[in-house]
Amino acid sequence: MSAVGTRTVEWIVTDLDGTLVARDLRIVESGSAALRRFIDAGGTVVIATGRSEEAALPYYRALGLTTPAILYNGARVVDLSTGAVLHRRSLSVAAWARLTMLFAELPAGVWPAVFSRGRVHVTDSSPALRDYAARDGVALHRLGSWGELPFDDVIKVMLVCDRPELMDPAEEAVSAAVPGVTLVRSESTYLEVLPAGATKGAALRELAASRGVALSDIAAIGDNPNDLDMIQAAGLGAAVGDGAESVRAAADIVVRPCAEGAVADLVARVLP
Repeated sequence: MSAVGTRTVEWIVTDLDGTLVARDLRIVESGSAALRRFIDAGGTVVIATGRSEEAALPYYRALGLTTPAILYNGARVVDLSTGAVLHRRSLSVAAWARLTMLFAELPAGVWPAVFSRGRVHVTDSSPALRDYAARDGVALHRLGSWGELPFDDVIKVMLVCDRPELMDPAEEAVSAAVPGVTLVRSESTYLEVLPAGATKGAALRELAASRGVALSDIAAIGDNPNDLDMIQAAGLGAAVGDGAESVRAAADIVVRPCAEGAVADLVARVLP
């Protein structure tokens, strides 16, 4: 057992929404204070999120971080202090072509938002898309057609559903028509289509290896199925107390609910 005040891990990797960031879209103050204490003790904090650079940057700055960030659910690792992309994956040209053909066949109420060139692109408008943009703090850039985007630099496609029951048919449609992609559910109405092999866990493995940090020296925390691979990759995987049942079942430990200080609870366990 470690002495009081001695870190038992080198890194804490935390999801944002539903983990460190509450439903009011603000960082839970106890979590922020605990992470500052962990950094002051010599630890490293990394955020891992489905958000883009634009959407993650305010939280990164509020936490005072200088570390790389895992973005787009693992499709990019970016130094947000400089904008430098450290690891990247893009949808294959074939996958993007199949997706553009599929968009017209998606169930009514499923709206594509496409991430490329540092922007979020749409061809339609809907309340669900506007709510998504407001939630993530991003601008939606309207296109006349999907053909306006570079076919070799599409980072991910977000399928925003009007209601949760559309998620299953949306996932079934993509699975049947588009091989060679990774599908993750980041929220109850968000289905993300990512490059093959892109997960938070894969990005964490790449980043840790490049920095010479053993996975056994990392604690990771999340709340949704898109966090599963990450918490399983880390030496200590923590699930938020009010997170998805599948995440709680797979985690090494279950901590408090998000708004009650999930991240602070994890810090207390690794920094006695």
